[in-house]
Amino acid sequence: MAKPHFQIDGARFSTIEEFYEQISAVLIPGVAWGRNLDAFNDILRGGFVTPDEGFVLEWKNSEVSRARLGYDQTARQLEQRLKRCHPQNRSEVLAQLQAALRREG
Repeated sequence: MAKPHFQIDGARFSTIEEFYEQISAVLIPGVAWGRNLDAFNDILRGGFVTPDEGFVLEWKNSEVSRARLGYDQTARQLEQRLKRCHPQNRSEVLAQLQAALRREG
């Protein structure tokens, strides 16, 4: 039996927040989730309102997403995280931010 097929379109989003909106609309409509990469990983593994037996996720225009969601978006996200993270995590987040600004990682 064929696995369920879902499709997102990289031309429909320019920020990580818009990507999360697209994931919500296509994969798990109406479900609250963490809207971070760890939570997205959980969704991809199945069982989080997604089929336990797995599914196919087709990412149209992924090259557009690669360009739009690169280092600049990563740095923007890390800058936001740095403002609200626990003080014990600041050095790690700052190191990740510095790497993103150097276009590494």
